[in-house]
Amino acid sequence: MRETLELKARKIEMVLASHKIQARVEGGVVTPRYITFRVKPILGVRVERIKALAEEIALFLGESSCRIYRKDGFLSIEIPRRRPTPITLSSLCLKLKEVPPFSPILGVDEEGLPILVSLPSPDVTHILVAGTTGSGKTELLRTMISSLAMYNPPKDLSIALLDPKGRGFGVFEGLPHLLAPIATEPSEAIRLLKAVVEEMERRDREGVKACGAKLKVGEYYAPRLVVFVDELAEMRVLGGKEVDELITRLAQRGRESGIHLVVATQKPTLEVLGTLARANFPVRIVGKVTTPEEAKVASGIGGSGADKLLGRGDFILVGCGEVLRFQGAIVRPEEIKEIITRLKRR
Repeated sequence: MRETLELKARKIEMVLASHKIQARVEGGVVTPRYITFRVKPILGVRVERIKALAEEIALFLGESSCRIYRKDGFLSIEIPRRRPTPITLSSLCLKLKEVPPFSPILGVDEEGLPILVSLPSPDVTHILVAGTTGSGKTELLRTMISSLAMYNPPKDLSIALLDPKGRGFGVFEGLPHLLAPIATEPSEAIRLLKAVVEEMERRDREGVKACGAKLKVGEYYAPRLVVFVDELAEMRVLGGKEVDELITRLAQRGRESGIHLVVATQKPTLEVLGTLARANFPVRIVGKVTTPEEAKVASGIGGSGADKLLGRGDFILVGCGEVLRFQGAIVRPEEIKEIITRLKRR
């Protein structure tokens, strides 16, 4: 492996030298999904000249693609691994000594470190997940649901699942944390969303206090509530304007009541996200999309590079003005069933 990496590094320097660009490869990172070389050009070299050589570098290395971007004083030249190593939720759980309350596990960053996101944080609250078919969107939602259930008991956490396609969340039937049966029909989705909105309004009336990560509603402790929607575009088509209005109300007012939304869509267009994008979705998780325009709408920023992602769990996390790339963890259906069985025994 080391010899192969050194050979590729020399080839990168050869391509740059052939265009009279003086630069050196000064290390890099090997992740389960791709290999990144850190390149340091001399003063005066235009970054755009190196970026323009992406196809030529990929050809000389014998790779299918090459992505070049600037990060931390270096130019990063990234190539996909031919045999990517999957990241599993179980392997990450073994690495993590402690998981903060209400913090779903996402995967690993470019350095191979576990990535979690804290829903109670005022910088998070609600999450929008976008990506085309094959981006790994549904698998990521399953990982988030599984990890939340594993580390938070039902008395502290309730989960509502809306699955209009009926294929994403069915494996979670019987999960002790479920607020109601999984909603797959439009009438079920509307009924479930109305129940969540009514709970939000009740909590607002009685007053909500945050006691650490827990909630106190009036004189009693109440569970945080996380609503997962697997496919927003289809849910809007089936449920119409009423679904859109209910989700928008939760996005705008759910934070103070301890209610969080994780909404996914494979069509990150202004038509689908127009109302929600203007609501309170400060954190975006974006997988592979088809065009730079979709990447901009999904991430909320320009130049995110989401249209150049590899798919199959390759994501960027956008929040607090920063962009972090990560590989999403997966959890197999049989593992989810084992998790549910263990939780029921408790």
